Amino acid sequence: MAHTQSELQVITHAKNLCSYVMTITQKSPKQFRFSLIGRMQEYVLNVVEEMYYANDIYVNPASRAGWAQRQAHQRKAMSTLKLLSYVAQLSAEQGAIQQKQYEQISIQTYNTQNLMGAWIMSDQKRMSSGKQIGEKTQKGSTPE
Repeated sequence: MAHTQSELQVITHAKNLCSYVMTITQKSPKQFRFSLIGRMQEYVLNVVEEMYYANDIYVNPASRAGWAQRQAHQRKAMSTLKLLSYVAQLSAEQGAIQQKQYEQISIQTYNTQNLMGAWIMSDQKRMSSGKQIGEKTQKGSTPE
């Protein structure tokens, strides 16, 4: 999947994970297609969806609601990644996917979680530095 200049690296990794899951699950045993496989596909699509929602929210230090919405989408994406990892493990144990496919999903999920965590931390630093700048501006404008 090509990385566009305006797209976050974490979203590109999530899209690659999504593409991989969709590809490997096409030939899974029929008995698992509407249970474990369906869940895996749903989770991986939800991760990409939540990341897009989070990235589309414009945030600035004054917009507390924007920050809260963005964090909610980021947290939901992170939780869904953890659920995907668990369902992939269960799928491998039950024979719905091969062990090497599970290992690849685990690697990609781990990398995406790390990038997701870095994105969340970056936003938190931006928000706290924005608060400090806003406080300095307010203090500077009041007569003493």
